[in-house]
Amino acid sequence: MGEAGDMACLDDCAMKGIHSVFSDHRLQLGEALPKADEAILDIAVLDMHHGWPNLGHHSLVQAVREAACDFEPAIRKAKLKIRVFSFDVRKHAMLPEPPGGRFSVYIGTGGPGHLDPRLNDGAADFSQGVKEDPGWEPRAFRLFDAILADPGASLLAVCHSFGVLCRWSGIAEPRQRAEEKGGKSAGIVLNALTDGAASHPWFKGLARDAGSSRIKVIDSRLFDLIPDSVALKRVQPLSFEVLTKGGSVGEALTGVEFARDASGTMPRVMGVNHHPEIMEGGRQELIIESQWEHREVTRAWYEERMSVVTQGIRDPATAQQLAITTGFTLVWPLRFHLVKNLRLRAERLNRAFDMHEDAIIDQRFADRRARVRSETPVLAAALMSEP
Repeated sequence: MGEAGDMACLDDCAMKGIHSVFSDHRLQLGEALPKADEAILDIAVLDMHHGWPNLGHHSLVQAVREAACDFEPAIRKAKLKIRVFSFDVRKHAMLPEPPGGRFSVYIGTGGPGHLDPRLNDGAADFSQGVKEDPGWEPRAFRLFDAILADPGASLLAVCHSFGVLCRWSGIAEPRQRAEEKGGKSAGIVLNALTDGAASHPWFKGLARDAGSSRIKVIDSRLFDLIPDSVALKRVQPLSFEVLTKGGSVGEALTGVEFARDASGTMPRVMGVNHHPEIMEGGRQELIIESQWEHREVTRAWYEERMSVVTQGIRDPATAQQLAITTGFTLVWPLRFHLVKNLRLRAERLNRAFDMHEDAIIDQRFADRRARVRSETPVLAAALMSEP
């Protein structure tokens, strides 16, 4: 955040206004996209919330906004811009075009209800009041096919979007969490990294910085994703649940890399069944308070989210562990793909762009005392507090 503090960045963000290098827009049903521009990097957010109030969508857009803010000198020098378009996938069956034209970076959000849209009848408890037309799903699956097939495209998915990816790929099926497992998993819990993640050129850094193969995550899920052992061999499993009773590794899959960038290090298509987008506790607290004051959310929703973010505020060690998870599973992969695409656009326009995506990787694996500003402040603050 800027020197003026959290509220200044929320209410008077430097990334707002006609002269900003960043803009975001939630598309309405039937609304046409503006004309594509080679000097503008358009990002597609697949909003899976079905109109529900949420922190996740706002936080994912904010992650892109903060990257634009940190990279502004290079973006402005190259006369480029970043635009985010949000598509209401489940409620209005809105989907972006496949890669190869306007979009190359896609982000999938969390959301309520069953991961199989055919089962959301609005009455079953797991539907959470959602009643949806499943017609969007085949189109989304075709989009995922296209993203996977295009080595220049990337997709980062969290929670509900991760579950949809699991169904699309056939690697896992959703199973409602049973009472013996405590029902819904909500709050700060542990996930266990796989051996494949521990030796992964990118995620081995997560195990190293966390100091363990057990990482802390922010959870909010009704369903486990139970893998198919044969289909799972087609991808790189990254993590599994840790059972609250006994602390052993459970059967539910919680993270997968579907494809890797041509660089050989950074994931290109990946998903996690937690919420790395819920980053800086103080800012999230302000957003939740605002949503409650405007009666955009229920009291139960307010209290559940507030209990999670305030735990991180009260406990610096927990905040640090969550920051490490967030960095490796969302922030740095996202920034890698943003910088890569900005650089390529600048090259096509014969303009100088004073950054390279490899710097994101090099920075992450450099001495942890030698941070630069391209990390989000909450991550830098947590990591710089290390002994």
